[in-house]
Amino acid sequence: MQRQEQVKKPIKQNKTRRAWSATALISVLTTLTMASLAAQAVTVNVTDERGEPVNGAVVWFEGAHLLKDTQTIQNDYKMGQRDRAFTPHILVVPKGAQVSFPNYDSILHHVYSFSAAQPFEFKLYRDKPQALKFANTGVVELGCNIHDWMLGYILVVDSTHFAITDKNGVAALDLEQSRVLGTTIHVWHEGFANLDQPESMKVTQLDEKATLTYQLNQSLFKTKEDFSDEFDDYE
Repeated sequence: MQRQEQVKKPIKQNKTRRAWSATALISVLTTLTMASLAAQAVTVNVTDERGEPVNGAVVWFEGAHLLKDTQTIQNDYKMGQRDRAFTPHILVVPKGAQVSFPNYDSILHHVYSFSAAQPFEFKLYRDKPQALKFANTGVVELGCNIHDWMLGYILVVDSTHFAITDKNGVAALDLEQSRVLGTTIHVWHEGFANLDQPESMKVTQLDEKATLTYQLNQSLFKTKEDFSDEFDDYE
């Protein structure tokens, strides 16, 4: 009798250990799964009224709990002039960022903007880059007094979480999906009838791949792709 009790006791302990091990494993797997989902980057798909992908759409998120990243504000932003065109064509910066305007051409440029968000003028310059701090949100449309076809945009947003869609209409943001829920997504495109009015939507859910699809509510004007001009001899 005593021998039977000695045999049964370790068996009971082994069952208890196995039960605890299974519980611990489930807990670890659940924690890892939740962490993986939380760390998954958010993807935004922007489509037009026909469901076709929209290239060059700017998306950004705003929310009371979505803190701004100081480093993003302090980044080195550039709106250059190369081959008689603004490069990049569209630049997105957070409010408070400084943008420099390097001239990569061998000719002079005269950059200006009459936009309400940030009117300015950089007179003829070639070698010394000009710089300006953008303290107000909004669209800053750029032109050149010498080369009339040159057109560019600086979009100043009250956020540090932004991106521009590629040719497939996709924009990826290094932002945890748990932080996106409850925020507002804003979408802007240079083909909007009113450039000062981005579209917006409250974010209530994402799919299992942390993807949000946004379909534009308006038709887009066709934008000019060729910004060149055969008449240019101003050196």
